[in-house]
Amino acid sequence: MTPITHFLALSGALFLIGTLGVLLRRNVLIVLMSIELMLNGANIALIAFSRMWGNHDGQILAMFVIAVAAAEAAVGLAIVVSIFRARTGTDIDDLGVLRD
Repeated sequence: MTPITHFLALSGALFLIGTLGVLLRRNVLIVLMSIELMLNGANIALIAFSRMWGNHDGQILAMFVIAVAAAEAAVGLAIVVSIFRARTGTDIDDLGVLRD
């Protein structure tokens, strides 16, 4: 049986990679993928603790997080497509112009 520390290390690594992607990248698609990585890291931690304690609450919560992530991806990609139609690029720095 795999110890929980391996799952938590994987979860932390995914969350760290996602955080770095959000903070360092300027492309909207990369930022959306990084947010998905962060959510997947949190899901792995939830499922690992759920398995450790023998309770299914963490697995149920992970399913809700997956549903929210799917909705976020659909809405985020729709926004990216509309931005790409209005402009020729998907740079985050150019999105501040859309407020005007």
